[in-house]
Amino acid sequence: MAGSLNKATLIGNLTRDPELRKTPAGQSVTSFGIATNRSYTGADGVKKEQADFHNVVAWGKLAEICAQYLFKGKKVYVDGRLQTRDWEGQDGVKKNRTEIIIENMIMLDKPGTQTAGQALAGQVAGAGATADNLGGLKDEPPVVNEEEIKLEDIPF
Repeated sequence: MAGSLNKATLIGNLTRDPELRKTPAGQSVTSFGIATNRSYTGADGVKKEQADFHNVVAWGKLAEICAQYLFKGKKVYVDGRLQTRDWEGQDGVKKNRTEIIIENMIMLDKPGTQTAGQALAGQVAGAGATADNLGGLKDEPPVVNEEEIKLEDIPF
C-alpha cells in the first residue's frame, strides 16, 4: 500500500487579525484567514480575477508568534496540512469546516512597509493612543539588518 500526502502551501494576505485562544489544558491556538488571488483569461478572452479564502489554524508557540506579529493585510507564506472538522450546530444542522493546520509561517512583507491598517494606527497613536487600545493592531518585529540581499550573494 502506498503512503499518502496531506500538504497545503499558501502565499496570501490575512483577511482578519489572528484570534489567540487557550484550550482548557492551556495550549495556545490561533485562527485567522488568508486570501489567495489568481488571474486568468476566460473563454471570452477577458482577463478575470478570482479570490479564494482559506481558514488557517496554528498551535503552540507558532500560534503565539502568529498572534503577536500578524495582522489583517499582512502577506505571509504558510504550509501545513488540511483538516476537516464536523459538528452539529445549535439549530441541529450538521456543519463542517476545512482548515489548514500550519506547521510553518514566514512573514513576506518587507520590513518598514506599512499596510493601510498600520498607517492608520500610526496616525491614531500620534494622537495619544497606544497599540494596546487600538483593537489588536500589532507592532512590527524589530528590524535587525536592512541590507538588501542580492542573487549573487546566495551560495546555491
